[in-house]
Amino acid sequence: MGKDLGRLAHLVRQRRLALGLGIEPAARLAGMSKDTWKKVEAARDDVRATSYTGIERALQWAPGSCGRVLEGSEPVISEASPSSADSGIAVIPKEDLKRQVGDAVNSAAIGFKGDLTADEILDLNQRVLDELRKRGVV
Repeated sequence: MGKDLGRLAHLVRQRRLALGLGIEPAARLAGMSKDTWKKVEAARDDVRATSYTGIERALQWAPGSCGRVLEGSEPVISEASPSSADSGIAVIPKEDLKRQVGDAVNSAAIGFKGDLTADEILDLNQRVLDELRKRGVV
């Protein structure tokens, strides 16, 4: 059986979108250029095998998952997520993100020069969360 680059491209793009990552942030997590990432999603055969290690890290797949996909198997989701120390990007578990966003909005609104009432701060918090939900972040 040959390498199924089309299937890998599809699963990489699907997982990237499921994680709420654009191409550039995903490429940064993987330690590669956005052009290399685009080659993978375009099913190009001129991607170095070493690039797959970074892709696995960015997508929170276990090591060897890209090779598994290329041979017709499924990727394995890793228990560990990429750390902010490795990528320079803070990774917040999705279940904590809603609380973190709410706390940040509340702190920003309280520090805002103006007279926002508690109800207005709660409304602002809800609007931010609604917008993040529409974007698929939370």
